[in-house]
Amino acid sequence: MFKTLLLQAVAILAVAVMAAIAAGMLAGSGGASSAAQSASLSALAGGAAYFLPNLLFVLRLRLSIATRQAGAAGFLVGEAVKLSAVIALLLFLPRLIDVNWPALLAGLFAVLFVNLFALLLKT
Repeated sequence: MFKTLLLQAVAILAVAVMAAIAAGMLAGSGGASSAAQSASLSALAGGAAYFLPNLLFVLRLRLSIATRQAGAAGFLVGEAVKLSAVIALLLFLPRLIDVNWPALLAGLFAVLFVNLFALLLKT
């Protein structure tokens, strides 16, 4: 579980760097720094909107396994809370930062696709 979280963090950072480079190249020389910073921050925020609830879910799952309280109902409730937190964070982000939507979605999708690649690497 923690390897997947590490892969997700690496993916978020990689997408943030790529978003900054792409936004800087598209903006030209005038507003390149501002556009790159906005894209990078948006990619980080998009990835973090899934990563942080996922981190809390993994920690809660580890705690329930350690205390032998793990069960299917607890897992499903935890997953529902995690997804609700992701949606709430995504709805709240435009109030906090000037969102570059393509970069935010790229960060979010990068984190989501890491789960698929982690499953492929595990088998």
